[in-house]
Amino acid sequence: MPRWVPCKRRLFIRKLRKLDFAGPYSGTRHQFMIFGPHRLSIPSNAEYSVPQLRMMLREAEDIIGRSISVDEWNQL
Repeated sequence: MPRWVPCKRRLFIRKLRKLDFAGPYSGTRHQFMIFGPHRLSIPSNAEYSVPQLRMMLREAEDIIGRSISVDEWNQL
């Protein structure tokens, strides 16, 4: 059974682009990515822990309107 693993920032951005997010763009404190009229903040950590990754993916799921499974995330 696949499980969530920490993710490097560059890989996270690359996977979000495959989900049709645009960016990253510079913001005031964090960079952000855009999906339609929605923004997703991208922290400047070099690597995201599993809890931080899950938190950001929950926000992305709300923005795109569907869930992202572990298998789907690993396939991106």
